[in-house]
Order: sequence, then C-alpha cells, then structure tokens
Amino acid sequence: MPRPRDVIMANPAILFVGINPGLVSGKTGHHFAGTNEFWKLLHVSGLTPIELKSEDDHRLPEWNLALVNLVARPSKVASELKRAELHAGRRTLIKKVTAMQPDVVALVGVTLYPVVFAREDRKAPKPELPPGPGAKPQRLGDAHVFVLPNPSGLNASFPTFEAKLPWFVALRDYVHDASTK
Repeated sequence: MPRPRDVIMANPAILFVGINPGLVSGKTGHHFAGTNEFWKLLHVSGLTPIELKSEDDHRLPEWNLALVNLVARPSKVASELKRAELHAGRRTLIKKVTAMQPDVVALVGVTLYPVVFAREDRKAPKPELPPGPGAKPQRLGDAHVFVLPNPSGLNASFPTFEAKLPWFVALRDYVHDASTK
C-alpha cells in the first residue's frame, strides 16, 4: 500500500503533523485524501490562496507549508496504532522538526497533542497539557505549537466544517502575529 510522502522544506512557516494516514490516503499515496476537509479548511481560512486537492499535497511548500505524519502506517482509525508506533513516531517527529526548523508545528488533531508531549518515563510526573485546540505553551525544538481539530468527518467533537474553520483561521492569525513580532 502506498503511503503519503512527507512534504518537507527548510524553515516552513507551518509544519502540519497528522497522526497517520487514513485508508484512502494509504491507497492514493496523498495526504488527507477522500472526504477529509483539510484542503478546503486551508483555503477558506486563508492559509492557501487556492483550494488544493490531496493529489496537490506536494505543492504546499509554494505557500511555505510542510506536512508529515507521526506514524506512516495507514489505518481506518488512529486507535489502531500501537503504543510503540506512537513513541517511535514521536522520536522521528522531533528529528524532522530539528531538521526543518518550522516556526509553528500545527498538530492536526486534539488527540495528537498528548501523544506528542507524552512522558517517555512512566515514573516522571505527568505534564500539564491545556486541553482543546489552540496555541499551546510547549515547544517542539524552537517551534511554537498549535493544535487543530482533526478535519476528519469522524471527529465527533468538531463534526462540521463550520466547527473546525475558526481554529484554522486562528492558526493563520497566530502565524501572522508570530511573524510580526
């Protein structure tokens, strides 16, 4: 099964991080394929000037954007991922962030946030993680962290396009504000 390739570049304004590809993305080899509204959300929020399709994912660097997944293995739902895959993906993500040096890491999915900032040592104190989408106090390397709702239609907490859009607009504004400081 083909897997979407990382869309990478040096110093992107935003590095989007998905948890893993869905089955349609696994079949097509492109990020957020099928009925996922990621590409429409990018455009309507003003993060891209045109509405891309999943097969245009390689064009993201034209707008200073990059895109990777925490885990490369496609699955029907993220809950199918094994703990070892998530931990390995986290370590790989840190290497990618170090190499690319994005201004902002946008975690695509509220459930991804605690995975990325999970404690490796179970004896260590549990980190304080403010819930929900939005800007977060933690950093990955030198990058600011922003959490977006998952754009999947399976997202019960943010079931509609209209429920997700304000967070993509907030990310656009956050990146703009950070770049003017």
